[in-house]
Amino acid sequence: MSEHASLDNPAAAAAAPRSDTAGTGGTGGTGMLRRLLAMRETGLILIILALFVVMSFASPYFLTWVNIRAMVMVFAVEGIVVVGMTVLLISGGIDLSVGSVTALAMVIAGLLFLNGVDPWTASLIAIGACALIGAVMGFFVTRIGLHHFIVSLAVMVIARGLCLLGTGGRPLGLYTLPPEFKFIGQGTIGPIPVVIVTFIVVVVVFDLLLRHTTMFRKVVYTGSNERAAAYSGIRTKRVIFATTTLCSALCGVAGIIYMARFGSAQPTFGVGMELNVIAAAVIGGASLSGGQGSIFGAILGAALLSVISSSLALLDVSVYWQDIIRGSILLAAVTIDLYLTKKRK
Repeated sequence: MSEHASLDNPAAAAAAPRSDTAGTGGTGGTGMLRRLLAMRETGLILIILALFVVMSFASPYFLTWVNIRAMVMVFAVEGIVVVGMTVLLISGGIDLSVGSVTALAMVIAGLLFLNGVDPWTASLIAIGACALIGAVMGFFVTRIGLHHFIVSLAVMVIARGLCLLGTGGRPLGLYTLPPEFKFIGQGTIGPIPVVIVTFIVVVVVFDLLLRHTTMFRKVVYTGSNERAAAYSGIRTKRVIFATTTLCSALCGVAGIIYMARFGSAQPTFGVGMELNVIAAAVIGGASLSGGQGSIFGAILGAALLSVISSSLALLDVSVYWQDIIRGSILLAAVTIDLYLTKKRK
């Protein structure tokens, strides 16, 4: 492919790095099976199933409904943040402030509620504030020219400071939240928790948007080759601005669900969340260099980390070792991503 062809066709530029796997399958059922087995999502599903089999023998509590429900509830709300992070990574960005912004949404909504504001209105204001934070980060990235890493690192510290300042470092007890509001975090639709239903809706909607809409395909083109995408007429700065804002807004949604679930606002909530969220997205196939990833793969990555965390807890592994293991998993995932990126080039 010539350089001019890449610049004139962002789709070609985005697809070029993946051309080494496009023709690996044969024809008919055998080729389809090979392509299926080559998908990262298939490998993740197999790993998760293997862990389930191993843990079913290692702990009698692993396959209990209580433990499975707890695992799903944990990664369901965090999975909403994973969706935003995945879209941002695909566009070529990254956000280290997701944990702090999620906590800030809880604190803003909690303080407004304690001062007499309706919880639904307070929640909308909190989500809007988080989206505004994302817009500010997008401004510094696209207009000032700072890197996502630096901007989000600064916002991570600022947002956490605001949480502690607004609460005095103490949790806000929201014991008088109305039952209809608590329903979004504690209620069920039949046997299925509302949290899981909300999570599934978010995942399905954004997965379909990413796969089938022109607007979200521009995200892929921008992350694959921002210069080529700009030459082809895509307003790449607007794309980056929008994905940065979206990620923070979804953090706000997750924060409100957490608040409704626990009936409180924790100013220290979400410390280390960025590690889990980035690791889940990268394990699921998102590239730190942009232009690659899928919502489904990222959610499988989140599910894998949730299973690992539950397994370590049931095996009575020290919480300090759990942090070491999670950090090692992220390091391994990023190393593999770098290797695969170089191999495609």
